[in-house]
Amino acid sequence: MWIEFRNTKWTRKVVVQKCIVEPIGFIPAVILGLLLNLLDAVSYGMIIFPLNIAPFQALGPDGISMFFVSCVVSQLVYSLGGSAFKGGNGSMMIEVVPFLHLMAETVVARVGAENRDQVLATTILAYALSTLMTGAVFLALGYFKLGSLIAFFPRHILVGCIGGVGWFLIITGLEVSSRMTTSLTYSLDTLKFLFLDHHVFALWSSAFGLALLLRLLQHKIRHPFLVPVFFMVVPGLFYLIVFLAGFDYDMLRANGWVFAMPEGDAPGWQFYSYFDLKKTNWTAILETVPAMLALTFFGILHVPINVPALGVSTGQDNVDTNRELVAHGWSNLLSGCVGTVQNYLVYTNSLLFIKSGGDSRVAGLMLAMASFIIFLVGPWIVGYIPVMVVGSLIFHLGLDLVKEAMWDTWGLVHRLEYLTIALIVIAMAGFGFVEGIFLGILLACVFFVVTNSRKEGVRYSCTGESAKSTVRRVYRQQKFLRQVGRQIYIFKLQGDMFFGTINKVEKEIQDVFSRRRWEINPIQFLVLDFSLVRNVDFSAAEGFGRIRRAVRAKGVCLVLSGLDGDGEVGTALQMVGVWGAGAGAGLGQGHGHGNDFAQDGFDTQCFPGLSEALEYCENCLLASYYRTRESTLEMAKRKRLLEVANQDDANSMLSPDSEATKFFSEQLQNSPRKSHLFEAARETLHANDRPFPHVINLQQPVPTLLAAFHDTRENSTDFFLRLSMYFERRTVLAGTILWRQGGSPSDGIYLVEDGTLRSIQEFQDNGMVRRSVEVILPGTISGEMGLFTGNDRSSTVVSETDGILWGLSQEKFQKMVKDDPALAVEFMRVAMSYSAGKASFLPECISVQT
Repeated sequence: MWIEFRNTKWTRKVVVQKCIVEPIGFIPAVILGLLLNLLDAVSYGMIIFPLNIAPFQALGPDGISMFFVSCVVSQLVYSLGGSAFKGGNGSMMIEVVPFLHLMAETVVARVGAENRDQVLATTILAYALSTLMTGAVFLALGYFKLGSLIAFFPRHILVGCIGGVGWFLIITGLEVSSRMTTSLTYSLDTLKFLFLDHHVFALWSSAFGLALLLRLLQHKIRHPFLVPVFFMVVPGLFYLIVFLAGFDYDMLRANGWVFAMPEGDAPGWQFYSYFDLKKTNWTAILETVPAMLALTFFGILHVPINVPALGVSTGQDNVDTNRELVAHGWSNLLSGCVGTVQNYLVYTNSLLFIKSGGDSRVAGLMLAMASFIIFLVGPWIVGYIPVMVVGSLIFHLGLDLVKEAMWDTWGLVHRLEYLTIALIVIAMAGFGFVEGIFLGILLACVFFVVTNSRKEGVRYSCTGESAKSTVRRVYRQQKFLRQVGRQIYIFKLQGDMFFGTINKVEKEIQDVFSRRRWEINPIQFLVLDFSLVRNVDFSAAEGFGRIRRAVRAKGVCLVLSGLDGDGEVGTALQMVGVWGAGAGAGLGQGHGHGNDFAQDGFDTQCFPGLSEALEYCENCLLASYYRTRESTLEMAKRKRLLEVANQDDANSMLSPDSEATKFFSEQLQNSPRKSHLFEAARETLHANDRPFPHVINLQQPVPTLLAAFHDTRENSTDFFLRLSMYFERRTVLAGTILWRQGGSPSDGIYLVEDGTLRSIQEFQDNGMVRRSVEVILPGTISGEMGLFTGNDRSSTVVSETDGILWGLSQEKFQKMVKDDPALAVEFMRVAMSYSAGKASFLPECISVQT
């Protein structure tokens, strides 16, 4: 505002335009805004104090004066640049009225109704202190940019509180319109008073009937000016009837149809005379603190709702909620300093004001001036306001809020959420607003636990048959792992692990060790992947501790993946001992055959990613395969020696004490898991019954070609000798990039003789770039599909270590096709068989690495 003022060139024409023409154009909007403020003043401004309780029965005019002071202060703060909305209207919060009444009743209960001066001094100071508290919280939230925190409060809990406020307004409407002198209680005497006393019934039913008539009109006429016009017409009709019937105003006041005239010639600032620190009961002030806290908590929830809604309705994008919180903080702090009640940016009034042409800070300042003039006029106007008008307006507001909470949400929210809303309304109606809010917070916690405990903590589970590491292995290793992969069981965990979800997760994991499942598929490795787990609380960590103990009892190795030792999840698991002394032992194993996990003492293994964890498990299983192969070769060698020596007694060479005999007897007589490994290894070694050629006298790359392709199709050594003539040797250093993803079309393939390659494939997943990494070991090839199809590279391949490669370029392959077509066709068959076998082992469960 001030920047615009300084940058304006103030010529005579501009002065006339800005100071005369534009303000005249804002007058209709200002009149509408003032009318809305008047309607609010005679409805909930009138009931700032509980008028049915002594000594507050004559304080309705003072409540109206306090309302206007609060309006003026908030309007000045917003219009002078505090708010981003130039035409924003500030007004008192209607939702705080129940808490103000609670504070007043608390003071009366402590001080006593007979001590009028002490009650008023204490109550009005409590009101001001609660406003200061609200302003301080608003200011702190905005200053520290914490506005987004309020949005985390469940919406249905707020709706329940709004319904409770609506019920309170309906009860207040009954108390005001029936001219009750005590608080309404749910009793037979109250029913008799309201329904059997014809005069009382006529008082409150006329107001309630007007509220129902307005609601019927709203179904027929959907115009924003309906409510203001309705409450302008009703008083006019009332005065017309009074005039035609010749009723006396004193008689109407005595019978409760019109509010009583204020005592004496009281000015609008009379409520300031009630402040008296000497008469203040500080014990009563302390007793009102819980109500102040509840009022503050409930009050701050409106800004994140009203501000974005007003921004959408007025077409203002990117409204800064924190800025609006700061503005609310200053407006409430200033209101508290001048001794009045809470205020906020009113969505409905602001929207009507802006739509009527008041979208200007000047218009807001004009509205503040008009409201201040009404304050100076004084509260004598209250003596001419029909009670039914105020009662019907209070009934209308209450019915609207109850409808919003109980009717509009029917069928739109979950049944448990609706039950929560209903319980909050009932608690507020039956026990009090503070109790209702605490019940709402309690139900919010319960609802959170119930909702999140119903979410699946296990994203999926599978065995090692369908989930493999991203290590590209030779064909026989792949075949063996395909047969024994079911001894690895993987659980992909997700979400928040807390006391509400861990029981279900623990039950699913323990089901793997049930007698029924164990007899069908005993496992050696249990892999728990935490890459999608956000946090683990103490109860969940204890649950994983129980899982670890159950795993150890079964002789199974627990493998954790997706953990960072310094992260929250990793730290939580270490604190309860889930992470044992052997944690991370598998990290340094490289890409070899691995060790037998049983030698590690069942210590928990931990790896940064799921692929590394599966690689460790596969290496341990491959250790059994290579032990079986060595023992099989030893048995075959001894058998040949017996045949050469022509000895009849084979037992002299294969004694029970020999290593091979001990190994075979150990595998056949031990657990079903080891027997399964042994049988799978024997089957893999004797598959196709094709003897592996002797490679001692063969030069590279023939031995490497044999290692890669011998088991895929039946071919003679001569085939591999002819094929090797087209390969060229290449040495690479660690870090050498062989090709990049999406680069030029494939120019050949590489056969790895020594060293390790790493294939990195990047892809988009929900707008995020993710990577899938594959390790390529000696005896394997890379790039065969691109060689045959000519497509662009689908991944980036880099040398992880120094190595020796054998390359078949596109040029050499085309030469092979031309010079020896039969060799080229058979090579394509061999390579495609190799790729098909590799494809069947794609890590479908871990293809997306985060």
